[in-house]
Amino acid sequence: MKRIYSLVLMLTVCIAAWSQPLKSDDIDRLVNKTLETFNVPGIAVAVIKDDKIVHMKGYGVSSVTTGRRTDENTLFAIASNSKAFTSAALGILVDEEKLTWETKVTDIIPEFRLYNSYVTEDFNIKDLLTHRSGMGLGAGDLMLWPDSSTFTTEEIIHNLRYLKQTSSFRTKYDYDNLLYLVAGEVVARVSGQGWDEFVESRIMKPLGMTNSAASLNRVKDRSNMIDAHVPVEGTLKVVPMYASTLLDPAGGIMSSVADMSKWVMMQLNRGKYGESNSKVLLSEKAHREMWTPQTIIPVRNPGPYRTHFSAYGLGWGLTDVAGYLQASHTGGLAGIVTQVTLIPELKLGIIVFTNQQEGSAFTAITNTIKDGYFGIKGNDWVKMLKENADRNREEAKKVTDEIWKKIEAQGSKGVTAVDNKVYTGTYTDIWFGDIIISEESSKLRFRSVRSPKMRGEMLYYTGNTFVVKWDDRSMDADAWAVFTLDKEGKAEAFTMDAISPLTDFSYDFQDLSPKRKEVR
Repeated sequence: MKRIYSLVLMLTVCIAAWSQPLKSDDIDRLVNKTLETFNVPGIAVAVIKDDKIVHMKGYGVSSVTTGRRTDENTLFAIASNSKAFTSAALGILVDEEKLTWETKVTDIIPEFRLYNSYVTEDFNIKDLLTHRSGMGLGAGDLMLWPDSSTFTTEEIIHNLRYLKQTSSFRTKYDYDNLLYLVAGEVVARVSGQGWDEFVESRIMKPLGMTNSAASLNRVKDRSNMIDAHVPVEGTLKVVPMYASTLLDPAGGIMSSVADMSKWVMMQLNRGKYGESNSKVLLSEKAHREMWTPQTIIPVRNPGPYRTHFSAYGLGWGLTDVAGYLQASHTGGLAGIVTQVTLIPELKLGIIVFTNQQEGSAFTAITNTIKDGYFGIKGNDWVKMLKENADRNREEAKKVTDEIWKKIEAQGSKGVTAVDNKVYTGTYTDIWFGDIIISEESSKLRFRSVRSPKMRGEMLYYTGNTFVVKWDDRSMDADAWAVFTLDKEGKAEAFTMDAISPLTDFSYDFQDLSPKRKEVR
């Protein structure tokens, strides 16, 4: 008995020595190094362990314009971390038996249609949340992105029927945003409240998330809120916060790490909250479904955490890290990126919000904190991720530099003269609407009618191929435009594609097929 006791004691001591979580001073040094390395103005971090906040702090400034310090109550756009709130809202309605996860979407939204009728007929609530519809990555996001769209939720739901499937239904993971808008509409129609009102009254208020709002336009006090920052030609530029309410169920929530820590504690307690976890926001059964793998994501490399599986649940990404289940999500909008990471078996939650769109920053912080709890030593995540980010940017720069070099060389040789009238006119895409290509000062111009930020100069490249250089350089999404001509030599249609491999997937140019609009 003594020998067994001694062995257990020795193992306990070894494990305690092996697992050494970062102290607050260590996290301070880590975040300050991250701020400098990745040129991020402000970051907020919270670490929750065993229902206690062991670290919560803001770093840097909320805006390079005002110089206001970031703190734990500073409001950030949490972007796609909003998706888990939409899933939880539906979980509450499932608990109330107002619907089930298998309820057909058309039973609630009769006008809902996807490209294939058999998919429409079988499409259920769970399918809205799991990125397995068969539509391609980010399909239709140009109706939301960049922020200037004049589309309505009703129009977006209608236009889903025009987005062709790129894979078979429920066979492949392709991240989407539009179906979360549909999920938000389901919440509204079933509950009788708008999605934003439901989330604020049924989730945020009970949890005590008093400073949070379901949308930017519902924030009551903006005195402690970030500005969004985008690097433009090597200099950080403040850009407007994404303001359209269209995106709210997929990415519109505004919150702070102080408020989000309450959300994380509820998640780690599987739907329970309050003193001694005496209150229930949603049932353990509903919560379990959210953390059950629904859509398989291929694992191509086990990586540093010996990952064997990856999947998407309901509003959460699920994977194994160092032998533990991890539920996590990231979020990104123009000028901000965020990450929420939960290790349920350790009752560990890590929240990292940033006001610059460099995802390597939150990954470096989260992984370093995780390593401390896993007892993993020797990974300099800041250094490794900076090198990787620099390498990716350099490779992308080689691609774009070659294109601009050719365009400039042609211009200097006077070989870029084309008959602009061949291409000018109004083109229309069945789901994106009208695109006007006009001639101004002997140059071609591109202008989207329904997404006003999408306008820019069209520069000749070769044949019937042009490069669209957007006026708003913070978009970082210049695109190809390749025309087809009719038998008379006049452009009748064109296709588009992103130039840089780093272009955000929500610029889904490849899904457009504009055709010349007939004059009546």
